[in-house]
Amino acid sequence: MQSAYIHIPFCHHICHYCDFNKVFFKHQPVDEYIEMLIKEMHHSNKITQDNPLKTIFIGGGTPTALSAKQLDRLLEGITKELLPDNQLVEFAVEANPGELTQDKLSVLKNAGVNRLSIGVQSFDDELLKKIGRVHRTEDVFRTVHQAEQAGFDNISLDLMYALPGQTIEQFKKTLETAFTLNIKHFSAYSLIVEPKTVFYNLMQKGRLSLPPQEQEANMYELAMKEMEKHGFKQYEISNYSIPGYESNHNITYWNNDYYYGFGAGAHGYIDGVRTSNIGPIKKYIENVQNSGHAYQSQHQVNIEEAMEEEMFLGLRKVEGVQKERFFEKFNISIELKFGEQIKQLVNKGFLIDTEHAVFLTQKGKLLGNEVFQEFLIS
Repeated sequence: MQSAYIHIPFCHHICHYCDFNKVFFKHQPVDEYIEMLIKEMHHSNKITQDNPLKTIFIGGGTPTALSAKQLDRLLEGITKELLPDNQLVEFAVEANPGELTQDKLSVLKNAGVNRLSIGVQSFDDELLKKIGRVHRTEDVFRTVHQAEQAGFDNISLDLMYALPGQTIEQFKKTLETAFTLNIKHFSAYSLIVEPKTVFYNLMQKGRLSLPPQEQEANMYELAMKEMEKHGFKQYEISNYSIPGYESNHNITYWNNDYYYGFGAGAHGYIDGVRTSNIGPIKKYIENVQNSGHAYQSQHQVNIEEAMEEEMFLGLRKVEGVQKERFFEKFNISIELKFGEQIKQLVNKGFLIDTEHAVFLTQKGKLLGNEVFQEFLIS
């Protein structure tokens, strides 16, 4: 079983930190884009009753920027092209607070969507304004309430920390507010300033005041502590859930399993080949119109790369990399392949090495990227 990611690149507003493939909604060929998405799915044609999808994730951009009618058409196409015999474990859609109307919620629910991932980022209205978000705290409460009324009980909220000018006290208040909602899953990410974003331009001009690294680490430790206290189990570096409500779709990525990528700028990994689609909307539409796909690149992953990916993706999970699974995949033991790196990282206090698995220590979680780099040999 495999997964599919579907990209909707349209936004009514662009946030200051976002570097995903996205464009302003106005004056875009949105309806034509949806038809080409459906055409691209049709041409993938490897999704059958014998080889079904286990998860679908519609992300962006902002999927909820679409109208109810547009969402309905997209979901109708997905059902027809990707779900010959619906065995989905999880059908998730990204949403913005304040954009989920009753109509849209009904459309999603009727199409079998069973998980919502809501981009909240903070419950501090001043900070929301500073990072370019247009929703406010009251919008989050209203959206969650409406989603619950529509029958959604699997709701995840995205939070961010280490934001410009953010204090530990502010982040603590955001967490306290978050826990007052009946939410089953949280993602908490530190801000990474990416090129081609508003924040990157401000940073280049010396006009972006970010919390020091030590404070960022303190915020991460606070998140881990508070999540645990409130019954949320950390199962990946940045993700916490009530047991049974983990993101099955994201686990596909961390397990280094196969997934399709549909839409402008989407990435996929099928049959050992990593694909990336053309980003610009009009070029994407032209390519799908002409050939049924829009690959910008296709890379055959060799065995060395696959083993490296298995390590740095798998170590993101709290359970780490399972030795038996590694051997089944690559027909070589993890000790034989990466014994030296593991030993060094254990000595530094970054890794724990047991009979069955290798996983990050608390110290390792704080310095994850340093650990992952050790497994990049080729």
